[in-house]
Amino acid sequence: MAQHVLFPGSFDPPTLGHLDLVQRAARLFPRVTVAVATHSSKQPLFSVAERVALLGELCRPLANVSVAEVRGLTVAAARELGCDALLRGLRGPGDFEYEGQMARTNRALAPALDTVFLASAAELTHVSSTFARQIAQLGGDVTPFVPREVVAALARRGRP
Repeated sequence: MAQHVLFPGSFDPPTLGHLDLVQRAARLFPRVTVAVATHSSKQPLFSVAERVALLGELCRPLANVSVAEVRGLTVAAARELGCDALLRGLRGPGDFEYEGQMARTNRALAPALDTVFLASAAELTHVSSTFARQIAQLGGDVTPFVPREVVAALARRGRP
């Protein structure tokens, strides 16, 4: 069994779905590192530093979870942090296809690094950072999609 799992993502913004996966991973693995990465094709809502701080606040109650900023290839970050597995969430069939391709690619780059998939909680399968970000940018209510700490961070920026 994996001892240290890396949960990589852009987490912009962190959602209830992300938090659910982190909490469940914390029960399954001795160590979990949430890896905040920059996604070059996305226009960020929060800076990497803001996302790291938000996730740090959200994960504080979980003693075996840490948060780190990572750059470059996920497999390189996993190696650097001493992780022996990657964690990915699956919301539906589209995610399975995309995440499966990514897992096989990562496996080709780092054969000893396995990917573990967790299915999203049924009530959160519709939640995505992309939708939450778009709703926030258009002035909508994001409370059904993100933790209250993220709602508060948005309010400090003048967004609902």
